[in-house]
Amino acid sequence: MGFFSSQAAAPVDLTCSNSQTLLMSLTCLYNILYNGIIDNIIDFNSTKMDSLYASIYASIHNIFSTLFGPLLPRIICLTFLYLTCLYTFKLTRYSLQTLFPAVIEWGFTKIPTIHVALLDKEEKEEYECKDTRLVVQNKDLNLKNPSRKNYIQCYDPSTGVHLGEVPAMTEAEVFSRVSLAKSAQLKWSKTSFKERRLVLRTIQKYILSHIEDICRVSSRDSGKPKVDALLGEVMTTCEKIRCINVNGESWLSKSYRPTGPLMLHKTAYVEYVPYGVLGVIAPWNYPFHNMLNHVISGLYSGNAVVSKVSEHTSWSSRYFTGIVREALRACGHDPDVVQTITGFAEAGEAVVKCPGVDKIIFTGSPGVGRMVMKGASEFLKPVILELGGKDPMVFCDDVCLDEVMSWSMRGCFQNCGQNCCGVERIFAYEKIHDEFLRRAEEKIRALRQGVPLACCGHDGEVDCGAMVMEGQINIIQALIDDAVKKGATLHCGGKRNTTAGNGYGQFYEPTLISGITSDMRIAKEEVFGPVMCVVKVPNNDDDECIRMINDCDFGLGSSVYSRDAARAKRMGEQIKSGMFTANDFGVNYLVQSLPFGGVKDSGFDRFAGPEGLRACCLERSIVLDRIPFVKTTIPDPINYPIKTSQGMQFSGSLINLMYNESLFGKLKAIFGIIKAS
Repeated sequence: MGFFSSQAAAPVDLTCSNSQTLLMSLTCLYNILYNGIIDNIIDFNSTKMDSLYASIYASIHNIFSTLFGPLLPRIICLTFLYLTCLYTFKLTRYSLQTLFPAVIEWGFTKIPTIHVALLDKEEKEEYECKDTRLVVQNKDLNLKNPSRKNYIQCYDPSTGVHLGEVPAMTEAEVFSRVSLAKSAQLKWSKTSFKERRLVLRTIQKYILSHIEDICRVSSRDSGKPKVDALLGEVMTTCEKIRCINVNGESWLSKSYRPTGPLMLHKTAYVEYVPYGVLGVIAPWNYPFHNMLNHVISGLYSGNAVVSKVSEHTSWSSRYFTGIVREALRACGHDPDVVQTITGFAEAGEAVVKCPGVDKIIFTGSPGVGRMVMKGASEFLKPVILELGGKDPMVFCDDVCLDEVMSWSMRGCFQNCGQNCCGVERIFAYEKIHDEFLRRAEEKIRALRQGVPLACCGHDGEVDCGAMVMEGQINIIQALIDDAVKKGATLHCGGKRNTTAGNGYGQFYEPTLISGITSDMRIAKEEVFGPVMCVVKVPNNDDDECIRMINDCDFGLGSSVYSRDAARAKRMGEQIKSGMFTANDFGVNYLVQSLPFGGVKDSGFDRFAGPEGLRACCLERSIVLDRIPFVKTTIPDPINYPIKTSQGMQFSGSLINLMYNESLFGKLKAIFGIIKAS
């Protein structure tokens, strides 16, 4: 009988013999698939693969022969062999084109070792505090020294110690730095992804061997405990580098698009080309990561990056910028492709309006964000705005308080509450509300606050550090006072800490306040400090909880805790925010393949993920001929000079041919085209 001879499939007869055959065939197939494929993934060998295919073919043939007769299994097995051969070819091509080069790059490329010199107060944790400390209430005023008008005075916010000074750059100086970056970018934009990865790997190598130094410098400049620096500065930066290096090339590869019936003879794709110079205006809460964050994505996408750092944390920028510039130099590239701007508001304004800056990335308050957008609009310059949040953390009535208390503490008090996506509002369901408050007060009162480094007679063993900005303490106090005046209950804290740091430094006590209602400023305005605000959810009502959450102008992140995962997800889908996490907090940012950003007053556009990396690029739409000798021509009826009647008939028939869903309509259109031609 021929291979494709016609024969009706026999009915299934699961007699003892057939059942045994089927069972044996299934067992054989399982063993082959489990042992054979796993073995061949580990040790690829073409002869072994041929044997594997033959064994699988025989097993499938026996199974289907038992069930359906001889013809169908032959067709199925032939299809199987075709697909597996195709898969093997694609796997081999992938190995040759992608896998092997990656193994060589990651396994055999030597990563340069760089050295960045540390200043005395950067290198040592201990230093002399005598005669250098400042009365902290006046620190904001002393960022400007009348006798040193062209410099920013830098202080340790936890001790009041004067750290040094950095230039307060003028508009002309900013423009000069941008010009250097723009010139360097022309060559940098022509580098390969492999070259860019090597620079980032060099930075990563330095970070991993200087974790203590980076944490110490971050702590000294921003007043945060070293553990908070490790988590918020170092770990996030390392993950950003890893994610970009692994995924960045595919995210920036050409994105092919379907052409549609009219353009079947064309190939269409989007390519991502560097903007040129990215202007970054970075905040003060994480001085290391907030600068490196956009340098990493900017460099990888082929741009130059000019970062204006906050005047409140400019001291550390010398060291952190040096890491990047030394990595570029060690890899044979012009370090001028990365520039750091220090200065006051005038320097930030200069970055925005500088003709050489092609796009602005701003992180800060909504008020300043609006000014940045207004300034950029005069030059039709695109902006990314990340403007903080009023993030809710929801504890439903079914949560286990033993499991969630630690998350509430971390969400509210990490980095002394100075986090864009920190927890600003806790919604505790009525059933657990009172017990939650009791436990929270106990934990908050136990927090140790003080100088985060072992200096000036302190041991550095603290949970909460200092506030970066003196002015922020006044903002927090005004919000607390307003809430208490309108009926909120202050359980602990609620004032400046005048004993931490022996009276020096900028400290606000870890605070617990409850009974928050919608008429209080603290329910709507960003606190950005060590304050846990608790809102009771009446009657354990999910709908009312969602209503209260969304009654806010911010929408950055959110989280819901419930033993019912489906319930948490369902509630999260109704929260108006850019990010959501079920039964967890802050992990969105550690998944760097996800875009980061918010809605409403939390800003727009994104950084991180493919969306963030592509946001560093201009999207160019490209159309090419699919087949060299097939060209688009202009048919005579619509070529100049146009014959209106003939042209209308021809064009109308063509449109019907392409888009009329009935067969009769398409046939009629063909005759119309012929007639018009």
